[in-house]
Amino acid sequence: MKRSKINKVIKDMEALINQHGFEIPPFAKWTPKDWGHIGHEYDEVRDNCLGWDITDYGLGSFDKIGFSLLTIRNGNQKRPKEYPKPYAEKLLMLYEGQTAPMHYHWSKMEDIINRGGNDIYITVYNGDEDGSMLGTDVTVYSDGKKESVPAGTKVLLKPGQSITITPYMYHDFTVPDTGGPVLLGEVSMCNDDEHDNRFYEPIGRFPEVEEDEPPYRLLCNEYPAAKQAE
Repeated sequence: MKRSKINKVIKDMEALINQHGFEIPPFAKWTPKDWGHIGHEYDEVRDNCLGWDITDYGLGSFDKIGFSLLTIRNGNQKRPKEYPKPYAEKLLMLYEGQTAPMHYHWSKMEDIINRGGNDIYITVYNGDEDGSMLGTDVTVYSDGKKESVPAGTKVLLKPGQSITITPYMYHDFTVPDTGGPVLLGEVSMCNDDEHDNRFYEPIGRFPEVEEDEPPYRLLCNEYPAAKQAE
């Protein structure tokens, strides 16, 4: 992805967040220059990949397949003594007509909440440990309602509605072609993107960035090492 595209996406997401009255933490507003002065007191942000995550999954077609995320809080399963939080929280944005790829989590349970804007469709299947997609009915929990739906059902979430994604539940995201972007919330168990994502079709995770202009915000995998105290 071009850096100019990443910058625009972050600005669009900031505007959408502001439109829906959600306040984001200070580290989400830091500039690259600010990061040059940040010491070890903010290692939690670095070590747990808090902050911005804009990805085209290495496919080079962000407008069709991509995701914009802001991780607000998270623990760390590899370093539980330092970072014992068993939970995570994110904001997510998809543009109209955009999709995010089919995947499941081996361990994480999460609620996906439509925080405002457009509708969102989440297609659900059961999966198994070897990554197969099953044709069995899927048990769906949504805002206190339990129901069984056929494999491949597109569950519609209008603003304010949510769905619980359980381990091994394949799910993707699709936004209608009209109606603008959607702002989603994610409340989950501790998030580990490195080891707990199983994509149905193998894809990348972070984009290759073409530096055509200076970064507006750094992505969560771009933070510099902590400035040493003088």
